[in-house]
Amino acid sequence: MFRSFDEATAEDWKPIGEKFERFQQGLVGEIVAALQALKHLDLGYPVDRYEHSLQTATRAFRAQADEETVVCALIHDIGDVLAPTNHGPFAATMIAPYVSPENAWLVHHHEEFQGYFYAQYFGGDRHARDAYRGHPAFARTALFTDHWDQKAFDPDYDTMPIDAFMPALDAIFTRPAWGPQTKTRLRP
Repeated sequence: MFRSFDEATAEDWKPIGEKFERFQQGLVGEIVAALQALKHLDLGYPVDRYEHSLQTATRAFRAQADEETVVCALIHDIGDVLAPTNHGPFAATMIAPYVSPENAWLVHHHEEFQGYFYAQYFGGDRHARDAYRGHPAFARTALFTDHWDQKAFDPDYDTMPIDAFMPALDAIFTRPAWGPQTKTRLRP
């Protein structure tokens, strides 16, 4: 076994590659576990962050958003536990190898767009998202935040369970990373 990469041989890398493949095959389970960690995060909202994530995805699904966008809706706040001040970029980095550049951009910038509804209460600029007008993903991000994300705090909403989203999670996270859907990168 090697002590540094410059000592490693092809034979050393073979079991590492095999273990990585097995881990990759279980990635959806890891994502679901990370989402479930949001159940214990009480930030004072009317619903917990897990319920919010499910509700956002449910709203996107019922609005007939494509499968990839529904998955983005489900995981958009997954970073709240580990990266509360930059959870959008955190989640976008996680999902970028599997989704279109437009959807990765949406996840990355959703908080700035959603700030339209609350930034002024924290000394921020509610119109900060206007700096992105003209960006190819501006309209889809505004749709996401305005119709699904900011509305997903209703304790009485008929939210779909995580099991309803498992086929979409499997479809997105089992396709090849950096596949054809992700080739073209969008500017920040």
